[in-house]
Amino acid sequence: MPSQLRAGLQQILRTKALSRRDEEIQLACGAMSRDFIDGKEALAAWRDLKVACDAIVEAVGAAGIEFDAAGGLTLGADALAVGIAAVSDKQWFIVRKQQKGRGTRRRIEGLQVGRGDRVLLVEDVVTTGGSILDAFRVVRQTGAEVVAAVTLADRGDTASGAFAGLGVPYFPMATYTDLGIDPVVPPADALPKAETAITPSAGATRDATRPSGNA
Repeated sequence: MPSQLRAGLQQILRTKALSRRDEEIQLACGAMSRDFIDGKEALAAWRDLKVACDAIVEAVGAAGIEFDAAGGLTLGADALAVGIAAVSDKQWFIVRKQQKGRGTRRRIEGLQVGRGDRVLLVEDVVTTGGSILDAFRVVRQTGAEVVAAVTLADRGDTASGAFAGLGVPYFPMATYTDLGIDPVVPPADALPKAETAITPSAGATRDATRPSGNA
């Protein structure tokens, strides 16, 4: 049974994030579905965002995982990263989809994570996990340690397998079963492999640069 916080978050996602469309729409991974999950709209109110962030901190804490900073790929991670930092008194960072073209030319904004930092990766909605795996690769290149990965909602079974292959604990706060929807089966060429999170690849770059939403 989920905790009270997690059950509350799942109810928020069912009532405020999940919508059924009349026609199929294309998800970020390229798959088609009538079910769309908008995690950003669902958590636009602070009280709802706080429930999500408290539930995430509770879940990783119950697993004995400690972290110094939370973050992930923009835009799916932005509100969650700042919210988690706020409720846990930690730090936050955001990973750009592409390297900044001027000034510092950074891909990471906020805390400049590096060796010795324990990172909690976050994302709102995943299907293949392409976006959060891209963030994993960028963070690993800094020398920081990714201690866990968390998503609000997981529409499929691919991301869990990828993180298992990487040896990283993975916490989907709501699965497609929890939300009462069918799993999304992405196109074969969209399926990420764990090694793309360590070595840059065309597939990882392509998935990370698609329009944000249900990646």
